[in-house]
Amino acid sequence: MTRRPPPLVLDGAAVTMALLDVWAHWDIDEPLRMACALAAAVALLLRRRLSLLTFLLTLPAVLLSDAVVACLAALYTLASLSRPGVMLVLCVPAFALSDTMSLPSPHFDPNSTRTLISFGYSTATAAAAVFLGQLVRTRRDLSLRLTEISEARDHQQLLTAQAVLARERAQLAREMHDVVSHQVSLIAVRAGALQVGARDADTKDAAATIRRLSVQTLDELRHMVGVLRASGGQPTELTPQPALNDIRRLADGCGIETELRMDLPEGLPATVQRAVYRTVQEALTNTRKHAPGATARIDLLHTDGSVRVRVTNTAPTQPPLPLPGAHHGLIGLRQRAELLGGTMTSGPTRDGGYEVCVVLPAEVEVTE
Repeated sequence: MTRRPPPLVLDGAAVTMALLDVWAHWDIDEPLRMACALAAAVALLLRRRLSLLTFLLTLPAVLLSDAVVACLAALYTLASLSRPGVMLVLCVPAFALSDTMSLPSPHFDPNSTRTLISFGYSTATAAAAVFLGQLVRTRRDLSLRLTEISEARDHQQLLTAQAVLARERAQLAREMHDVVSHQVSLIAVRAGALQVGARDADTKDAAATIRRLSVQTLDELRHMVGVLRASGGQPTELTPQPALNDIRRLADGCGIETELRMDLPEGLPATVQRAVYRTVQEALTNTRKHAPGATARIDLLHTDGSVRVRVTNTAPTQPPLPLPGAHHGLIGLRQRAELLGGTMTSGPTRDGGYEVCVVLPAEVEVTE
């Protein structure tokens, strides 16, 4: 799309052309006519704000002198800013009559061939200015309409993409509800039966832990399904997110022997508290999955304006269970830490264990 010159430049060009027209027809012996022509040229500065008044101010210059550029420019502006109507139709013969007649000794003989030819030429000139102005107005209206159509198309594409996303989320919610929820429910039922029928205390305790974790998983899964089924019109109200106060309960109920050392102040941002909780949760889950029989140590400290989370587990005493895993949990922890401006490292220790360390910048919020 070509870039149009600024309006000030166009106005300056119109005034310059009108002044050149006055200079071409300059007659020092007729100061009144020349003054009227100069006034018409200067009046073009008002053509955008007062287009009809500008045309009326330039019309006497056509009647008194041969300088017609200013009036034609005013007529073109009036046509480009106005819709077709009686006003424009009347402006054309007004210009033609003023151009054909001459003051102070007007003469207009309708029976004269020369007069008719001059009147027809002036009418055609004025009509050309009107048609050009209407053409510019039509082009401008079409450009605005094309812009509106393009915006409407982009909005429709956005709505279509949102509809597709909503269908995918609904399908994912159905899959999670029909498959994962069913299997976790079976785990909870079997764990409950094992808890009732087992005679060994350790077995009863392990079955109770499995049943409790299964029920908790079902609750979280049920909420997640509700989030996925949300239409997206209103923000979905999430359940209360975990905080630092929940870490003790998490460590006690993880099913492994855990030592917790937490020295964190109150007033940490909610995002940092959730990140700390998810880090501990993921590290303990990995320990339970990949290091059976190991013990874990959790160190949560706040030093130098940063929260340091370190979860270390000892070497496993039993062979790990063949559970599926793609390291997505650690990737998610690293991304969460980077979003908060922190860092995350993980790797095996010298004694055969594993360590996860996250450092998050966190300033304590002071509440009045």
